[in-house]
Amino acid sequence: MTPGGTGDAEEDKGGLHTALTGLTTRGRSFLAAGIAAAICAYVLGQSDLLRVGLLLAVLPLVCATVLYRTRYRVAGSRRLSPGRVPAGSEARVHLRMDNVSRLPTGLLMLQDRVPYVLGPRPRFVLDRVEAGGRREVSYRVRSDLRGRFPLGPLQLRLTDPFGMCELTRSFSTYDTLTVIPRVEPLPPVRLTGEAKGYGDGRQRSLALAGEDDIIPRGYRYGDDLRRVHWRLTARYGELMVRREEQPQRSRCTVLLDTRGIAYEGAGPDSAFEWAVSGTASTLVHMLERGFSVRLLTDDGTSVPGEGADGFAGASQESADAAGLMMDTLAVIDHSDGAGLSRAYDVLRGGNEGLLIAFLGDLDEEQATVLAKMRQRSGGAVAFLLDSETWAREPTDVPGPLDRSEDRLRMLREAGWTAVTVPRGAELADLWRQADRQRTGAASTGSTAGGGRS
Repeated sequence: MTPGGTGDAEEDKGGLHTALTGLTTRGRSFLAAGIAAAICAYVLGQSDLLRVGLLLAVLPLVCATVLYRTRYRVAGSRRLSPGRVPAGSEARVHLRMDNVSRLPTGLLMLQDRVPYVLGPRPRFVLDRVEAGGRREVSYRVRSDLRGRFPLGPLQLRLTDPFGMCELTRSFSTYDTLTVIPRVEPLPPVRLTGEAKGYGDGRQRSLALAGEDDIIPRGYRYGDDLRRVHWRLTARYGELMVRREEQPQRSRCTVLLDTRGIAYEGAGPDSAFEWAVSGTASTLVHMLERGFSVRLLTDDGTSVPGEGADGFAGASQESADAAGLMMDTLAVIDHSDGAGLSRAYDVLRGGNEGLLIAFLGDLDEEQATVLAKMRQRSGGAVAFLLDSETWAREPTDVPGPLDRSEDRLRMLREAGWTAVTVPRGAELADLWRQADRQRTGAASTGSTAGGGRS
């Protein structure tokens, strides 16, 4: 069953054996009582008792045979509302059953297979469905864990009017519910650093079809004929179009550190889950502000990987790319990598715009790599999670805290706007803190430089 589609229930195979295995406790009791009565009647020579025994034994067998040979044709559909839901929120699953046969059905029990993390398995009892009739039911699912969870296949349990036999027939298809990380609304602060051409505004590039197209070019299908450069057309013997200013969207790369060695603990309240949720919130916020955005992980994976130099741009493709990034974060897990060098290789081309990083524990080598990343971006903001303070209660041992402060100092000296993330912190508050830190650093730099703005 696909959303909005239909599927026919598959009949169980196996003949009489399948029918007999579907006998209920009542049916088995009747069969056993009938056989016992028939044996006693034969031994005692009681013909009346024999008739009763045969009636008791034959009744469940007849019910099982009739139920097995019943040719119900039932179509079902499932619709998820919505199909992509944040962790901790509810989604509703709508089921629709259509009787496409010419005969009315008996009593039906409808059951959908649901993973344990989404809640209990839903069951519904449907009364007699007339020929050509339909029944609609719905249930809710909820998960505090992100991921992709299969729903289905749907099962129908048929029963006879006497309750002697039950048979199960299943649909063959299922749907998938995607639980994405929680997204927190962020305040509209300016975190763009000193990079020229990036930030809230838009820079202009001399181009008609793209950033790299900086000279007059040949005519392409769909170009406005009013932009044809006739002098160059006469010179080259083919239609040439003149260059034109075009807005270029500001860029933002969101880096998520997924190294397993950088985090401790697990579960919805762990440091890694906070970093994933913060990454999702940042991606959504920057897309809403008109940035071209991409997701980058420590192993060098970039989402989206193609188009607009790997960035999600405007138009419908932007919404598709945003959905792809959310789907990626829904199933992302710890990597086996030990460093951030692969992510640095992706950024080595320069012209990357704003870089926002969510980082776990760092050693001196990785802090050095991050310092080099700052040189490849127009502005850089880092949220540093110390897993020592997340995995257990704070202690009086100063070692890990001193190491975290040392890494924070290294990043700030390299030009990063870096803040630490304590346990249970709100990203919106840290977002404002980063803005205040950037503003204060810019003011200090202006004062030290003789008042230059």
